[in-house]
Amino acid sequence: MAYQNLIIDKQDGIYVVTINRPKALNALNGQTMSEIKQFFGTDAPQYADLKGVILTGGGEKSFVAGADIKEFLNIKGNDGGDMSQQGQDIFFLIERFSKPVIALVNGYALGGGCELAMACHIRVATPNAMFGQPEINLGIIPGYGGTQRLIQNIGKGKAVELLLTADNIKADEALQLGLVNYVLEPEEAMAKCKKIISKAASKGPLAIAKTIECINAYFDANTNGFAAEVSAFNEVTQTGDFIEGATAFIEKRKPNFKGE
Repeated sequence: MAYQNLIIDKQDGIYVVTINRPKALNALNGQTMSEIKQFFGTDAPQYADLKGVILTGGGEKSFVAGADIKEFLNIKGNDGGDMSQQGQDIFFLIERFSKPVIALVNGYALGGGCELAMACHIRVATPNAMFGQPEINLGIIPGYGGTQRLIQNIGKGKAVELLLTADNIKADEALQLGLVNYVLEPEEAMAKCKKIISKAASKGPLAIAKTIECINAYFDANTNGFAAEVSAFNEVTQTGDFIEGATAFIEKRKPNFKGE
């Protein structure tokens, strides 16, 4: 697929993915969602040099201001359920991606945009960032995981308030609530994202992937997270990376992980 709404910029193994519909405040239309699915589901897993992904929005106003409401008017019958399921499946590709995915939230992250940011493993915001789930203003509810991930990130009490009032929160409050990890000026925010990914890239890639898998298991009602950890631990102890990491520790040198 030739990307129309995503700009992919590779920088030393870090892929900066920019959702580029600034005139529409980067709203998630069907084409954009298909391209996100293509990148995380098909293309990115094949990049041997990939260390991690930084997901951000084009322009100076918006990360992603929400879904494209015009497309919602075409919903008929059970189309709503299909749209919601497809959106969740695409965002699961991000949440379950085996390398770090960081949302650099550089403006509005509302509705589907907030859900997209929460599907990423880490969030770094600029001071102008704004978060919210305003769907009930339209007589609907979040459909791409917002009712679940907002609670996971900030706790039930405040999440219920935001979901039922459709209130937005600014970057500083998002930081206080734990929705974002850092609030930094744009250049500092990008540098911080790259630093986090580069640091993670120096660790064992198999261990990184299994750690993400176990973290997600905690929130999966159908999975025993502790059992998943036992299984993952067993797998990584049988890898060459484990031998290399332990040997390097004993020899007081940096490990040379090969993902094997």
